[in-house]
Amino acid sequence: MYKSHTTLFALHISLFALLFLASCGSGYKIDGSSSVSSLDGKTLSLRTPVADGEWLTVDSAAVEHGSFHMRGTADSAIMVTLCLGDEAILPLILEPGHLRVSISNADARVSGTPLNNALYQFIDRRNELETQLAELERRETQLIIEGDYSDERRAELSAEAETISAEASDHVKTFITDNYENVLGPSVFIMMYSSLPYPIITEQIEDIMRTAPMSFTQNMMVQDYMTKARENMKLIEEHRKLEESSIAAANASTK
Repeated sequence: MYKSHTTLFALHISLFALLFLASCGSGYKIDGSSSVSSLDGKTLSLRTPVADGEWLTVDSAAVEHGSFHMRGTADSAIMVTLCLGDEAILPLILEPGHLRVSISNADARVSGTPLNNALYQFIDRRNELETQLAELERRETQLIIEGDYSDERRAELSAEAETISAEASDHVKTFITDNYENVLGPSVFIMMYSSLPYPIITEQIEDIMRTAPMSFTQNMMVQDYMTKARENMKLIEEHRKLEESSIAAANASTK
């Protein structure tokens, strides 16, 4: 009898340990450091978009002596934005694991977990390509100032810019399509195309949506963007037809 109770007690301990480990496995820990003195004493929050353009605060912490810390559970990975009030500081994937956030006047980044590492590798390469394009513009301006902006130089710079732009476009498309089935795909889709003046459907977006699985196309953020984009494209088409009709009527009246 004593042996049976001991075995049962050991079983309870084992089950408790498994539950505890499972709970720990779904937890996130964020350790942040900031060299921006103006952030000291301020509260940073993690926010994620919900329906109808509203934002939900997931977690928050005060910056004290250049550091801040957050702890919680994350049953599944979600895209959130680290904010100071309504001002976005950086995007991050809230997922189980130990996330390290670094904020300076020159840079802000997240590392330590697989999805965040992948996200910031994507962002780093994107920034490199944008820097290359900016450098081409600087070189073009310098050549104009120096009076050395010949047709040959113009053609060289134009070809180089087209190559870099094509690589940047392919970089975005490939990253999104490679991550269709996880949070990175729709999140980067919104990050990239919400920077447009207003939602529209570009050729690249058509390519992405053409092969996208249902898990991607039915994502709340993607659906919201595409709904607005389709409405805008319809308005653009109607405006184009109206202009063509006006031109045709004007030409007919002059005959």
